[in-house]
Amino acid sequence: MSTIAKITQRLPMDKSSANVLLSKLGQMSKTLLLPIIGLTVFLVLWSISANNINTSLGKFPGPVAVVAQFDSLYQEHVAEREKAAAFYERQKVRNEARVAKDPTYVPKTRAYTGKETFVDQIFTSLITVMSGFLLAAIIAIPLGIWMGLSKNLNAAINPIVQLFKPVSPLAWLPLVTMVVSALYVSPDPMLSKSFINSLLTVTLCSLWPMIINTSIGVASIDTDLLNVSRVLRLSAFTHVQKIVLPASIPLIFTGMRLSLGVAWMVLIAAEMLAQNPGLGKFVWDEFQNGSSESLSRIMAAVIVIGFIGFLLDRAMLALQAWFSWDKAR
Repeated sequence: MSTIAKITQRLPMDKSSANVLLSKLGQMSKTLLLPIIGLTVFLVLWSISANNINTSLGKFPGPVAVVAQFDSLYQEHVAEREKAAAFYERQKVRNEARVAKDPTYVPKTRAYTGKETFVDQIFTSLITVMSGFLLAAIIAIPLGIWMGLSKNLNAAINPIVQLFKPVSPLAWLPLVTMVVSALYVSPDPMLSKSFINSLLTVTLCSLWPMIINTSIGVASIDTDLLNVSRVLRLSAFTHVQKIVLPASIPLIFTGMRLSLGVAWMVLIAAEMLAQNPGLGKFVWDEFQNGSSESLSRIMAAVIVIGFIGFLLDRAMLALQAWFSWDKAR
């Protein structure tokens, strides 16, 4: 008999309560232990493999080397922020002295132009991917709803969607870059061209899963719900708000989850290819750098990219649960 069973036998509870407790403890142990076992096996295999792989830059980094790089990258970020603070403090002192001599002088503050740290590039990539994803959602969800409601519109637009859906981001990026360079001309642009290039590339590659899943979700609404709308003579806006959206939310969010995953992968590839600021550029710069620590820094970036992708997917699941009328899902 297991230790858990012996403990529960000594507790003053009936048999059904003990069974429920045992079931919950068993489920909890599976939820916690199985991922821990999986991660432990992965780390052991990674360590063994790393010790047996020699590259032109030395041994392939193991878990210990990668963890050390996380600390090193964070310390670099702290040091860079201290340099930026000192830079602005020196400007403040100079400007105050200048104003004291000449009260008519208008102080000017120059922006700190130091290199972006690993932490900075994480936030740059997150801002870019969410901007491109939200722009895609603003376009794709209304279009998908319209296509789901109109068979004629769906027949007209679906071939275009199917044509562009498989196109790689590496094919879109040169076209986007040339168009932005031609149209986005300003002596003092509010947004950098590199940001616009990455944003539009992410948007173009994120549109298609959302359009497809939204249109399918709307088109497959239960006929009983549609009949209720007809009987109540709901207006088009009320029909969409009260009937279409609640019924099609699961598939809409499925499309959004797929699109967000695609957007994150596309962004990293676009940043590497176009050398736009972000995690992709960090990986490429480290690869080109070729130092003895480059491999471990690249591996650290790979782990961060994967972890952020996981968090984005979990966040989308949480949003789906919050928006869904069926809270049991």
